Amino acid sequence: MLTAALIAFVIWAAMLLVWHGFWRADQRLPPSTPDDASDRPGVVAVIPARNEAASIGAVVEAHGASNYTGSFAVVLVDDNSEDGTPEIADAAKAAAGHPLHVITGAPLAAGWSGKLWALEQGISAAERLYPEARYLLLTDADIVHAPDTLDRLVRLAEDRGLALTSLMARLAVGEGRWHWGRVLVPAYVFFFQKLYPFPAVNDPSSSIAGAAGGCMLVRRDALAAIGGIGSIRGALIDDCTLAAAIKGTSQGGERRSIWLGLSEGEVTSLRDTGAMATIWETVARTAFPQLQRSWWLLAGCTLGMALLYLAPPAAAIWGVLAGDAAAALAGLAGWGLMARAFWPTLSLYGGRIWEALTLPLVAVLYMLMTLDSARRDLLGKASPWKGRTYSAMNRGPRD
Repeated sequence: MLTAALIAFVIWAAMLLVWHGFWRADQRLPPSTPDDASDRPGVVAVIPARNEAASIGAVVEAHGASNYTGSFAVVLVDDNSEDGTPEIADAAKAAAGHPLHVITGAPLAAGWSGKLWALEQGISAAERLYPEARYLLLTDADIVHAPDTLDRLVRLAEDRGLALTSLMARLAVGEGRWHWGRVLVPAYVFFFQKLYPFPAVNDPSSSIAGAAGGCMLVRRDALAAIGGIGSIRGALIDDCTLAAAIKGTSQGGERRSIWLGLSEGEVTSLRDTGAMATIWETVARTAFPQLQRSWWLLAGCTLGMALLYLAPPAAAIWGVLAGDAAAALAGLAGWGLMARAFWPTLSLYGGRIWEALTLPLVAVLYMLMTLDSARRDLLGKASPWKGRTYSAMNRGPRD
C-alpha cells in the first residue's frame, strides 16, 4: 500500500510540474479591447441541427445578436429533424441581425457521421453563398454565443495567425447543491485537459492537438489544406481529429498554429450535461474509440486510473486504521496533490473546495463508463446519438 501511494504521489507531482501546466485551467479568450474593427474578415457560421427544437430558437437569436462588425452570416443545416427544428429556426431568423440560411440536409451518405455530413453540406453552401469569407465558425445547435464572442475569436485568430481557434463551451452542471453534475462536469473538463493539455495544444512546437466541437473557428484555407471535412468523414471524435489534421499540416514550412481555451460564458451549452445519464452516454459513446479500441490500452488506462486516483485515499484510510503513519502520510500527500490539481477547474464551475477531495469517487464512475464503452463495442451494441445509432465499428448509421 505504501509503495502504491508513493508511486501515485510521484506521478501527481510530476504531472503538476511538467505536464504543460494542464491543471491550471488558465487558457482563456482575451477580453475585448476597443479598436477600429472596420476591416474584420468575413465569417460564416455553419450549424448542423438534428432534433434541436428545445434550443435552436435561442441559438439563432444569439447569433443574430452578435456585434461582429465584419461580414457574418449563418448557414443552418437541418439534418432530417422530426421535431420542427427548421420551422423554429425560420421563425427566429426574423429577429436576427445577420443573414440566416436554413437548408434541408440530404439523407445521410454512407461512411459519414451525421454531424460531419451536415457540416459538409453547410460548408458547401457557405462557399457558394459567401466565397470571400475567410473563416468558418463550426458550432452546435445547442451552443449559445455571447454578442462579442465572434469578434474576440477572430481578433485572436488574426493576431496569432491561427488556423483553428476553439473554445470549450461552459457546460451545465444541473440545479441543486448535491447534484451529480457539480463534480462530474468539472471532472469531465479536467480529464479532457489532462488528455489534451491546452498549453501544449496552443504551442506550435508541440504535436499535441485538441479542440472542442461546440465552437471552432477555422480558416477556410486550412480546412482545404487537409482535404476538407471529408478527410475525417467517419470520425466520431471529430473535433480532436480535425485539430490533429490541421495542426499536422504546414504553411511556409512551419506547423499550423491552433488554439484551445476554456469558456467563462463566451459560449454556453444549453444541453443538460449535468445529468448522470447524459454524461454516461457521452463517455460510453467515445471512450473506447478514444483508446483506439485497444484492449491493452483499456487495461493500462484502468490500472493507471486505479493507481492515480484510488491508491492515495486507500493508503490514507488504511494507514490511519492500521496505524501505519508512512502509508497514511503518503496517501494524504498524493490525495492532496490530486485535489490541488482539480481545484482550478472545479472553481471555474463554482465548486466548493472540499469537493475537490471527491475526485477519486468521480474517477471510479468514469472508469465504469469507459469499461461500459468497451463492453458495448465487444457486444456490437450501437451507440445512440441524435436519434441515430452507430455501430461500434462505425460501419454506418441505422435510422
